[in-house]
Amino acid sequence: MFDGELLIGIEDAGARGQVTLRGDLGSEAMAAAVNAAVGLTMPEALSVVHDGDARAVWMSPDELLLMTGAAEAAGAVARAEEQLSGTHHMVVDVSDTRAVLRLTGALVGEVLAKGAPCDCSDKGFPPGTARRTHMSGLAVGIWRLDAETWEVVCFRSYAHHLVAWLEQTAVPGSEVGFR
Repeated sequence: MFDGELLIGIEDAGARGQVTLRGDLGSEAMAAAVNAAVGLTMPEALSVVHDGDARAVWMSPDELLLMTGAAEAAGAVARAEEQLSGTHHMVVDVSDTRAVLRLTGALVGEVLAKGAPCDCSDKGFPPGTARRTHMSGLAVGIWRLDAETWEVVCFRSYAHHLVAWLEQTAVPGSEVGFR
């Protein structure tokens, strides 16, 4: 673990309610399920919609990750299930399987670009953008909430490895200057 100041802030976002929602993302029932579960609108492809602790993150053409307060996951699942009754869908509480890291600072995109095969520049990854990708060889989801706040979700079992990689990649003097 690096002992000095890093180019970016790295913190565990804490316990979060996380729900995988799969089905027809273009359906009215799915939009109603997202709203009922977390109070948000349906995100467009490759985007995140957020308000406070609530998130609706596009993960693939038929999958969203919904996030809410840790104690609210079961309620979010029940509300989504109610809205999707009679449709082909899947709703699963995945809160215990994943960790969420919050990254802050002007150089987050530059640090992420060292290990993710996507354009993390301000132009290529503006606020509201989301990607499911790999970073340092690990499957992750990345989204940008505002100019200097990003979140990364990964399986809890390798979150420690991802934090160590981020710390090593964010050491002052390691900038590549792609911005």
